[in-house]
Amino acid sequence: MPELSVVVPVFNERDNIAPLVGEILAALRGVADFEIVYIDDASRDDSLTVLAQLKANTPELRVIAHATQSGQSTAIRNGVKAARGAWIATLDGDGQNDPADIPKLLAMRATSDTAIKLFAGWRVQRKDSGSKRWASKWANAIRSRLLHDDTPDTGCGIKLFERAAFLDLPYFDHMHRYLPALMQRAGWQVRSVPVNHRARGAGVSKYNNLNRALVGISDLRGVAWLIRRSRRTETREL
Repeated sequence: MPELSVVVPVFNERDNIAPLVGEILAALRGVADFEIVYIDDASRDDSLTVLAQLKANTPELRVIAHATQSGQSTAIRNGVKAARGAWIATLDGDGQNDPADIPKLLAMRATSDTAIKLFAGWRVQRKDSGSKRWASKWANAIRSRLLHDDTPDTGCGIKLFERAAFLDLPYFDHMHRYLPALMQRAGWQVRSVPVNHRARGAGVSKYNNLNRALVGISDLRGVAWLIRRSRRTETREL
């Protein structure tokens, strides 16, 4: 069984798939026992064909295909459910996250308190447009004020977390944007780790500032409600 599963959701990313798979292999071969789990969210281009061709020559690669487009959170969750590793590393499929940061996250986990179940990437030098950086700055400020999650960058795609802890979280669409708050709600600790960020190499972003904002308002209210209604207690078996 692999120690680590690298979960990568994709939608219409055919030109970014092969380069990213190559970088993951270069970063992790000889470092950890791992598998790569790609989830194709019913792409309309030939992303699935590219993945099938790569799978034939990449023993670490597994491919999960959605029957219908279901969004990034569902893709991540289905990838985690299919994963065999006890720990999960996630990457965005556009190549903006650097797989070379995964060994750094693994090394930090090895020396950290076992109560830390999520190591969240923090893009200290973002390579996005000015409007996108501005929108994210304000969204992070509002989220932090409402949820008190103590996390400077919840939108970064590169994360390392325990599979069992993730699957114990409440599931809803867009939950991947609120993992730090949800992990803390469950009683676990979170650490933010500065990571590299790169410009998109090919294709176009699947999000814009307006649709992020409209969805985010409803999500924030829902997550705040979940936190208020949370109840935890320690248990023991006789």
